[in-house]
Amino acid sequence: MSIPDYMQCAEDHQTLLVVVQPVGIVSEENFFRIYRRISSVSQVSVRDSQRVLYIRYRHHYPPENNEWGDFQTHRKVVGLITVTDCLAAKDWPQTFEKFHVQKEMYGATLYDSRLFVFGLQGEVAEQPRPDVAFYPSYEACESVEKRTEDFIESLFIVLESKRLDRATDKSGDKIPLLCVPFEKKDFVGLDTDSSVLLGLTRHYKKRCQGRMRKHVGDLCLQAGMLQDSLVHYHMAVELLRSVNDFLWLGAALEGLCSASVISHYPGGTGGKSGARRLPSSSLPAEAANRHRPGAQEVLIDPGALTTNGINADTSTEIGRAKNCLSPEDIIDRYKEAISCYGKYKNAGVIELEACVKAVRVLAIQKRSMEASEFLQNAVYINLRQLSEEEKIQRYSILSELYELIGFHRKSAFFKRVAAMQCVAPSITEPGWRACYKLLLETLPGYSLSLDPNDFNRGMHRGWAAVQIRLLHELVYASRRMGNPALSVRHLSFLLQTMLDFLSDQEKKDVTQSLENYTAKCPGTMEPITLPDGLTLPPVPFTKLPIVRRVKLLNLPASLRPQKMKSLLGQNVSARSPFIYSPIIAHNRGEERGNKIDFQWVQGDVCEVQLMVYNPMPFELRVENMGLLTSGVEFESLPAALSLPAESGLYPVTLVGVPRTPGTITVNGYHTTVFGVVSNCLLDHLPAIKTSGSTVEVIPALPRLQISTSLPRSAHALQPSSGDEISANVSVQLFNGESQRLVVTLENVGLEPLEKLEVSSKLLPTKEKLYGDFLSWKLEETLAQFPLQPGQAATFTVMVKVSLDFSCQESLLQDLSDDGISVSGFPLSSPFRQVVRPRAEGKPANPIEGGRSGEPGQGKTLAAILNFKYSGGPGHVEGYYRNLALGLHVQVEPSVFFTRVSTLPATSTRQCHLLLDVLNATEQELTVSAKSDEELVLRAGECQRMAIQVEKFSFESVPESPGEKGQFANPKQLAEERQEAQGLEISNKLDIRWAIPSLKRSGEASVEGVLSQLVLEQLQLAPLQWDVLVDGQLCDSEAAACQVGDPVRLEVRLTNRSPHSVGPFALTVVPFQDHQNGVHNYDLHSTVSFVGSSTFHLDAVQPSGQSACLGALLFLYTGDFFLHIRFQEDSRSKELPSSWFCLPSVHVRAMEAPA
Repeated sequence: MSIPDYMQCAEDHQTLLVVVQPVGIVSEENFFRIYRRISSVSQVSVRDSQRVLYIRYRHHYPPENNEWGDFQTHRKVVGLITVTDCLAAKDWPQTFEKFHVQKEMYGATLYDSRLFVFGLQGEVAEQPRPDVAFYPSYEACESVEKRTEDFIESLFIVLESKRLDRATDKSGDKIPLLCVPFEKKDFVGLDTDSSVLLGLTRHYKKRCQGRMRKHVGDLCLQAGMLQDSLVHYHMAVELLRSVNDFLWLGAALEGLCSASVISHYPGGTGGKSGARRLPSSSLPAEAANRHRPGAQEVLIDPGALTTNGINADTSTEIGRAKNCLSPEDIIDRYKEAISCYGKYKNAGVIELEACVKAVRVLAIQKRSMEASEFLQNAVYINLRQLSEEEKIQRYSILSELYELIGFHRKSAFFKRVAAMQCVAPSITEPGWRACYKLLLETLPGYSLSLDPNDFNRGMHRGWAAVQIRLLHELVYASRRMGNPALSVRHLSFLLQTMLDFLSDQEKKDVTQSLENYTAKCPGTMEPITLPDGLTLPPVPFTKLPIVRRVKLLNLPASLRPQKMKSLLGQNVSARSPFIYSPIIAHNRGEERGNKIDFQWVQGDVCEVQLMVYNPMPFELRVENMGLLTSGVEFESLPAALSLPAESGLYPVTLVGVPRTPGTITVNGYHTTVFGVVSNCLLDHLPAIKTSGSTVEVIPALPRLQISTSLPRSAHALQPSSGDEISANVSVQLFNGESQRLVVTLENVGLEPLEKLEVSSKLLPTKEKLYGDFLSWKLEETLAQFPLQPGQAATFTVMVKVSLDFSCQESLLQDLSDDGISVSGFPLSSPFRQVVRPRAEGKPANPIEGGRSGEPGQGKTLAAILNFKYSGGPGHVEGYYRNLALGLHVQVEPSVFFTRVSTLPATSTRQCHLLLDVLNATEQELTVSAKSDEELVLRAGECQRMAIQVEKFSFESVPESPGEKGQFANPKQLAEERQEAQGLEISNKLDIRWAIPSLKRSGEASVEGVLSQLVLEQLQLAPLQWDVLVDGQLCDSEAAACQVGDPVRLEVRLTNRSPHSVGPFALTVVPFQDHQNGVHNYDLHSTVSFVGSSTFHLDAVQPSGQSACLGALLFLYTGDFFLHIRFQEDSRSKELPSSWFCLPSVHVRAMEAPA
């Protein structure tokens, strides 16, 4: 026997072998349709008996295997069923003759045969024939199963007769010697009756008896007599072991094992679900006691044997034998049987099949290590020269058996060997499809899965080198199959999952091969379904490049939408009437995990930043890289990039435009690398860091673009509030200069611009700024609204810088060194000019050479103009945008007031304001106040100018918030009041400067220059004193009187303070000024008082007035001055001395006219 049956199992020993074959020309479909129906009759219960017959069907069986039917009866073909087509009666004789020819092939062993004829009708079909069944068609053949059962019953009759005939053979001492084919030549011519060969004859008879006992045991097992077969097998083992008939001893031991396996495992060991159905009624009563452990021995009584060694009555033996082997003894007997077979090189097939049967039994017993020993023995069994197909079958069965015992990697090894055998060089037509199918089946054994997501979960499993080799073989097999799409898919899988285990050269080779394949068949993200139903999932290149971080970027500061504040606030939900709900809070917490706290705008370009890394040792070209989104309609704008070899983290920005409002989720990105399209989802990439992937898209808003009349600034403003400036402009102005800033507003979006608000913010600075830095009128601009897309409007802003014009102490020291008096100035010389010489070591430009705090150093001011605008659907939803314009102003010094003082004027209501003016520019400069003449100053020159001004009552100064109690600090109250007074004085002075050469001009404010003392001197006292001589107000002019005439003197007090003042006592002291610094107060003989020289004023209420009267008499002519002073008391000391400033009274006494 040369062709092994790898599907053999222990329970096959009790089956009858029936061959079903076609006769003539029968279509394969029709034949297997009938074959399946016939083979469904696999178990038949014997009538009037508890026995069950088991049938094994084959549609092909080698005739040489049939020659081993005496050795093991389950190998003998006992039944033949043929199927044929016969459409005409004239073809019937020829068909019937073919049937007889077919029977002759197995004629020596056949018990019975049947011929199923399809398509023949008429007289021939109506004739009853026991071995022929006629059917009109393959559809109208309902009785096929019934005919098959009748055929099996006829086989049982013959089987039972043969069993009884063998068991009750009465032919004397002549028992035929059963032989296997290769033994027949060894017994040719042997004389067993010779007395010379008496010892040999006894040995020969025992051999005949033992082989016959074994044969009867096979027949009993097939006939359903399990316990009888066990007895015969035990007796055959003893007889054959005594004569060292090892081949048949092995067969007897195998039969004993098979019967025991059938007893222990009624479900079978072949793994075929439902193949064996054992009704409870068919089991003998002894089956309940068959699982007794321990050694199974047979006690044979010599008296039980007849002269020929066969006793028909075995009931006594059944009662005395411990028939069934234990599960452990079954394996030991299998090992012994295989050892016996191994002594014969012609029994290799028998030995191989016995190993397979033992492995199946061990698999049931879950004894994998012992099963592997049997399989290892089966691998090394040397059979005849096998064909390629037989080799493939052998390796495939070995793989299945290793899989059965749980040796998955060993199973995969033999499966791969079988796959390689399918395309061996000796095969003229290699079976690449079979090779590919077998290679796919090896993947689980090598811890490989065709799903790339399985490789993203933890550590790598399996041997990477073996897996890479297997994937290369899959690629090659699929290419030889003519399926380039499969080759691309497997090569992509190799590159994606095994990238970390490839050398640099292997990476280059694999990518080069992949590019060659994708040039003919690009890689897609569509699943590939194989003919056997297996689906290959897509393989996205998540490692080409490797993405470490995904970050959704906010819109630029000028395009970010902001929500208008409602009356209820932003944190109040209108969907729930409750302040707090745990369900809502939980849901918000989940949304907050993925949702980002900024918004995108419909129709605007949005950005997502990826930090990518190129792991390849060469430049990686990534094409068509874009975003994968869901939730709203999104137009992705793909990008192409080229990453250098092992680039490290490299930022890549992907952009797109949402076309509809709603909530958008960035699910991942898509790429095209080496011709393979990949959709990489973030959910499948747990190593990626992301701050969130969901963002809200609000309705469309207009887009405002601004341009100005000023040049752009090279320095971007960095406000402390974190606001981002969209544009920066700069201008250089002299202190006190004004500049018009024209801003052009252009709507570059797709929605109309309907609303606009403008505000400004001055960035913090150490400099004191006076007046409005930025001012504008928005009405003219709003008159051009709504601004349609593409239209523009202008907006004018007035920029005015007015910093402190005072000078520092360091400069005053320089002026003192130059000879300028800093204490006071004579009235007769209100102007004094001093040219300050320039030091040789100082640079020509005071701005460049000045230190911080020097008059020549420029200052910097910065402000932000905010344009808050809205329109379109976004305005309806309550959103707006804010555009910020940064203004950078470099303030250069123009003039400085180095010193300020006052001198009294001839009138108590006036005074002289003395200003030392310094030209801090490099140009000639003119200064003028009100309508006075201009004062010309050369570069670096300082001059004094005197301005006669009316004293200020400051009644027009508005009440400051500090005076209303907002500021509790008195110092702040005083500063506010001083600033307001300085502003009023500066506005009335209207000091202006001009640089004719540059055609630049501006204002010079004295707000920060005036000290509190100067302010007091410029302010009208709260107590206003008026002196009248003869009813004529004496302020600046001399009052004339005649000698000898009494002069009426009246002193009036007007109280402008908020409190009551007085009473006061005033003393009038006359004196003469000799204009040489000598005052003569001894005028008793020259001036006489009419009455007392002391005047009394009663208390004066706020806004009230009081007066006191007196008279003087001048006795001589001349110029007299009256000095009115107050008598010191507690009330006058409580008030400031400046409140008691009475005008000096000049009286000129003249001779009376003749």
